[in-house]
Amino acid sequence: MAITTTSYRDQHVFIDKSDPEVFRALAWTAQAAGAAATRAGLPAGLVELVNIRVSQINGCAYCLRVHTRTALEAGETAQRLGLLPAWRETEVFTPAERSALALAEATTNLQDSARGSAAAAARADLTDEQISAVLWVAISINAFNRVSIMSGHPVKEA
Repeated sequence: MAITTTSYRDQHVFIDKSDPEVFRALAWTAQAAGAAATRAGLPAGLVELVNIRVSQINGCAYCLRVHTRTALEAGETAQRLGLLPAWRETEVFTPAERSALALAEATTNLQDSARGSAAAAARADLTDEQISAVLWVAISINAFNRVSIMSGHPVKEA
């Protein structure tokens, strides 16, 4: 019996490299979502919490590596990042952060019946512009998660 070996590259199609024009459009969308968040007055740390929480739900190791580093650079603490999967069980996140995280989860788990209630509840802590920006950030990181997962982007020790 012959043993065949395939390289990592043979097992995956890096769709960001195969169709760079489409990937650039997605990157532009993410930049526009980030700009909307800035215009709406959302702190960079909150945007990164959304990116990380969505990536945790989707199991995207590549995006988790990228956004954990960015969150730490934006001033997030290791404690808060470690508690993020259990954010509902803690008091370390502000009401605005909690609302943004609920919106991010509802955007990621579309079958969840909490979508409407998350948006309604968020109005107590976020403006309509902030809600829109959080939703766009969550939508764009969901798309990037799928690109990285389907491409099999490798995650190596930094």
